[in-house]
Amino acid sequence: MTSETLETPSAQSGVEPDAAQQVLRRVFGYESFRGQQHDIVSQVIGGGDALVLMPTGGGKSLCYQIPALVRPGVGIVVSPLIALMQDQVDALNAVGVRAAFLNSTQFPDERRTVEAQLLAGELDLLYLAPERLRLESTMQLLDRAKIALFAIDEAHCVSQWGHDFRPEYLGLSVLHERWPTVPRIALTATATEKTAAEIAERLDLGAARHFVSSFDRPNIQYRIEPKNRGEQQLLGFISTEHAGDAGIVYCLSRNSVEKTAEFLSRNGVEAVPYHAGLDARTRATNQSRFLREDGLVVVATIAFGMGIDKPDVRFVAHLDLPKSVEGYYQETGRAGRDGAASTAWMVYGLNDVVQQRKMIDSSEGDAAHRRQLQLHLDAMLALCETVQCRRTQLLAYFGQQGQPCGNCDTCLNPPESWDGTVAAQKALSTVLRLKRERGQSFGAGHIVDILIGKSNPKVVQHKHTELKVFGVGAELRDVEWRGVIRQLLAQGLLAVHGDYGVLTLTEASEEVLFKGRTVALRREPERTTAAKAPRAKASRPVAADLAPADAGLFERLRAWRATTAKEQGVPAYVVFHDATLREIASRKPSTLSELGGISGIGENKLTKYGAGVLDTLAGEQGESAAEGSRARTGSSDGDSPRAADPVSPLPVRDEPRADAARQSGVTGQRPTSNPRAAASRDAGSPSRGAPASRGAAPARRQSSPARTPAAEPHPWNDEPPPDWDFEPPPDNMY
Repeated sequence: MTSETLETPSAQSGVEPDAAQQVLRRVFGYESFRGQQHDIVSQVIGGGDALVLMPTGGGKSLCYQIPALVRPGVGIVVSPLIALMQDQVDALNAVGVRAAFLNSTQFPDERRTVEAQLLAGELDLLYLAPERLRLESTMQLLDRAKIALFAIDEAHCVSQWGHDFRPEYLGLSVLHERWPTVPRIALTATATEKTAAEIAERLDLGAARHFVSSFDRPNIQYRIEPKNRGEQQLLGFISTEHAGDAGIVYCLSRNSVEKTAEFLSRNGVEAVPYHAGLDARTRATNQSRFLREDGLVVVATIAFGMGIDKPDVRFVAHLDLPKSVEGYYQETGRAGRDGAASTAWMVYGLNDVVQQRKMIDSSEGDAAHRRQLQLHLDAMLALCETVQCRRTQLLAYFGQQGQPCGNCDTCLNPPESWDGTVAAQKALSTVLRLKRERGQSFGAGHIVDILIGKSNPKVVQHKHTELKVFGVGAELRDVEWRGVIRQLLAQGLLAVHGDYGVLTLTEASEEVLFKGRTVALRREPERTTAAKAPRAKASRPVAADLAPADAGLFERLRAWRATTAKEQGVPAYVVFHDATLREIASRKPSTLSELGGISGIGENKLTKYGAGVLDTLAGEQGESAAEGSRARTGSSDGDSPRAADPVSPLPVRDEPRADAARQSGVTGQRPTSNPRAAASRDAGSPSRGAPASRGAAPARRQSSPARTPAAEPHPWNDEPPPDWDFEPPPDNMY
């Protein structure tokens, strides 16, 4: 992968070189950029193209949001996730950014309102599904607007060999053809060097500068265990390590999703299912609950999760083997976006290998397609069977080096490697003799029964007790033999064939049987509780680093945030992340100036939430302390503390954008909306299509506005609008 490109200086775009830093602090409330963010932002502000590979939680969104606020015009964000656009827009509105979306969940009058805002220059960011860009009417609309940049999110969807391939992404090269002077930034959290090269080729980003961040997520502990009654193992894992935590459980089939969600709910873990077979209303409800409620577990197929911004997902569990390392990495990356300790846990067994091999053999597509699927699976199996650090193996897959992490199962409880050559020869001989002597083929279970000398009815019926190999493997238990066969399949020394999953030999089998090839196998360590895991704390790990008194205050701040978020109809993290609340609880600011110095609190959030935070803090010390707090800020009895502590707006560019103190401080205001979420809005909110006007920041309000009572929900029994850009699942199976 090349990282060379044409550098375009920021001066060419006519913006001040420190404008990005000002927006970062004033709008988003952060003092400094992380990692490569500053270089990426500077590249795009200067008019250059960028291809960004950055892990989930690394801050990809800021890499296009800040340039869109600095450059003249509106940033167009291409996203496949129409089900999440409302939440993305809500999060931007909360910090004062004028964002909207156009997709099939809106009615014509809503779309016309957004289009009018776009043409009037009243938007900072506009989200579109890739399908909508196939319409000439959309292209003509964009022709009439001033475009700051194009951001192509989840860019790996353009890869035809990828796990999230979306054919509509193949047409996005038209953006450069039609608007050659508008900078483009393509972003993804999951791409090998080969996938990144494919992205650059298909999106016509050959001259783009490549930015590749480390794929390491040090706060995630990777663990893979042998499967033995997977549901019970999952329940034990959640109950002992993550009771009360939000998490995602991935299953391969819809039926497994339903059964697992019901099993967890029956055993005291609040869980909801999510898969493509559920009706749209149920999927939307369950997704909304997961984003807005604390401690909910969602059990899902791979149709769920891409674009989920919930920061406090404490675990991601897999009850079935993922199809590829890319899929595994992307799915596990949804844990711990806030940087707090989290777990990626998986159980894996022989049936997983058999099932995946069968799916590949029966898949549509030509031989080359099946070979590619096989390579993906082989890499995933190698990760499962490694005796080395899982993190270093995961990083190596993406072309990066790493050192043993000390925070994965193979580091904390190292497995042994043993010479399994004789065991492999016994298993392979059994398959060979059945074929040569009887013309028969059987699955793994029957092979194991022959090896351990088990005279069950099926063995007796076929007279397999007469085989020379009957009972030759009595030194191992049946579960150990299943592990041997699983690893032989993973190493390509056995293959699965046909609808019944019978075992057959491969070309490599001959090397073991007749040419002296040795076979090293993994011996699973005796599993203990997670005592060695450094984060084995079941309740509120996010408060673990706080003093006891501060932890109590942190929980009260969380309660205030939950109430505020519910009133506004947004997820709690849109108000403040846990990391921000932790810092508030620790530092205990008493004025707006002090509160404004905390990471994650920009001008708009300070205006909107400052009084509520200070009141919560003051409430700790009783009414007298609250009065003292107001006296320190210089406010009168009827005033909010914010009036005496103004924050001067910082200049960003000649056309002011997204002023943090704009009129949208009124709760519930959104530029556009999904009608299915209308019941959660405040009745007194402005029209859903009318964001506040940009311009100089108005004077601070002199008192906290009273909450407008929520409107009565409007019944909605009609079918949704036309779904020509409806977001399909990555695979119809799921």
